[in-house]
Amino acid sequence: MKSNTIKLTGLLAFILLAIASVGVYAEESKEDSNMNKDQVEGRVEEGKGKVKEVTGKVIGDKQMEMEGKVQKNVGKTQKGYGDIKQDIKEDK
Repeated sequence: MKSNTIKLTGLLAFILLAIASVGVYAEESKEDSNMNKDQVEGRVEEGKGKVKEVTGKVIGDKQMEMEGKVQKNVGKTQKGYGDIKQDIKEDK
C-alpha cells in the first residue's frame, strides 16, 4: 500500500510540474509569436507523450509507456518539421 502511495505522489508531482512547465512555455511563446502551427503542436504532443511515458513507468503499464514514447517522438518530428519551415521562411 505504501509503495502505491509513493508512486501516486510521484506521478502527481510530475503532472503538476509538467502543467507548470507548459504554462511557462506558453508565456514565453507569447513573446516569440513567430512560431508556426507545426512547432506549437509538435511541442504539445512531445509534452503529452512524455507525461504518458512517465505515467506508464510509474504505474507499471508497459503499453502506456511505449505509446508515450511514440507520441513524444512524433511530437519531436513535427516540431523539427516546423523548425525547418520557420528557417526557410526567415531566409526569404
